[in-house]
Amino acid sequence: MARVGVVALSLVVVLLGAGLPRPAAAKTQVFLSKLPKSLVVSVSPKHGDVLHAGDDKLTVTWSPNATAGSDAAFKSVKVKLCYAPASRTDRGWRKANDDLHKDKACQFKVTVQPYAAGAGGNGTFDYVVARDIPTASYFVRAYAVDESGTEVAYGQSSPDAAFDVAGITGIHTSLKVAAGVFSTFSIAALAFFFVVEKRKKDK
Repeated sequence: MARVGVVALSLVVVLLGAGLPRPAAAKTQVFLSKLPKSLVVSVSPKHGDVLHAGDDKLTVTWSPNATAGSDAAFKSVKVKLCYAPASRTDRGWRKANDDLHKDKACQFKVTVQPYAAGAGGNGTFDYVVARDIPTASYFVRAYAVDESGTEVAYGQSSPDAAFDVAGITGIHTSLKVAAGVFSTFSIAALAFFFVVEKRKKDK
């Protein structure tokens, strides 16, 4: 009888253990300063151009740097939009960090594309600036990623030749008009009820 109880208890422990989430594998620590600059990256906007979030697009192109060695480990290219240095000043939430897992400068995903080894590693992507991109100056960085998803090389457009994005404020003219109408109506209703209450008291 005791043996049956032990078996049952062991079964319960096994089942409970199977239901628990497995701990996530630790991410490989990657430092930008340690990565080879193996990609040549360019963007269509010129320095000082202004793109409007939700409307305008930019074209990103990348190709392997012929002098940077082998690209055999490259499986995909991950492209990000990064705050230019001028838009990071006194803004800790945009701070650049050499440890890529702590970096806050490159927050916005542009695309992830397979590395086109058969096409010489060249790639291009047209990106419509997302509506949630805030007003700031930006440059573009592309990472070459290996089979495990770890960044193994990078390239970027010049941070000193940044372009600007005009973000969406979220307040449209129609919304402003509606707010004005409701504010006026609220004041008028308040005045009306004040007069009615005053007359009741006077009676």
